[in-house]
Amino acid sequence: MKKIPLYLVLIAGALLSVAPYLMTLNAAFKSKQEILTSEPWALPANPILTNFGEVWSRYDFATFVVNSVLVAVAVTVGQLVFSTLAAYAFARLDFPGRDQLFWAYIATLMVPQIVTLVPTFIIVRELGLVDTHVGLILPFVFGFLMPYGVFLVRQYFKTIPESIEQAARIDGAGTFTILWRVMVPMAKPILGTLAIISFVNTWNNLLWPLIITHSESTRVITRGIAQMQSQFNQEYHLILAASTMALLPLVAVFLVFQRHIVRSIALSGMK
Repeated sequence: MKKIPLYLVLIAGALLSVAPYLMTLNAAFKSKQEILTSEPWALPANPILTNFGEVWSRYDFATFVVNSVLVAVAVTVGQLVFSTLAAYAFARLDFPGRDQLFWAYIATLMVPQIVTLVPTFIIVRELGLVDTHVGLILPFVFGFLMPYGVFLVRQYFKTIPESIEQAARIDGAGTFTILWRVMVPMAKPILGTLAIISFVNTWNNLLWPLIITHSESTRVITRGIAQMQSQFNQEYHLILAASTMALLPLVAVFLVFQRHIVRSIALSGMK
């Protein structure tokens, strides 16, 4: 009986969290006129599927999906590779100024992303990568805009006993052999955490694609949904249908990797 108030609070919090998604799904099956005239929570009087078809054909939504998948997967793989290499160097390799360099790098976590967008854009522009897939991917692969991965993996590597690494060296293993055959297999939980965080953050990112891309061939889902809004025409029914379709891959990721996501939250404190 003592836990009933706690459960009620948790249920209320869960409903508040899920409510926007349920409202989006409900409204995606309404016409534009019905969205403007009916109550937000009212079920569609005549559910329609034409919103989804119109989004898919009118805005070339398939290209947006392909671009988002390409960018999210590339950034995730890049984050895993380069964050692992950097984290191992900061955790295990002994070189002058290691700790000072690490904390200077991690200090960039305190800097709002908006502050680094302009210099990052200038760098990408000078490299001739504006409005390209590489320009979308590169800053996140090397951690310019996402330094959290290095910190996360480095802290996990620090928890692995050094005696395991020393035993591998006695057996004749080199640095890279120890990293890929000893450290990485033991760090699968935290690497799974980093993969989930990187994929979700990249999939939901709007600001960088909004700045770096302008053609449909490089447009991702978030950028595509943003373009449906204009000063004189609000396509609410199409925006909600597109938002619903954009949510589906993340829902699929959650259903497939539910246990890993729960473990990710426990390991990283992600909210």
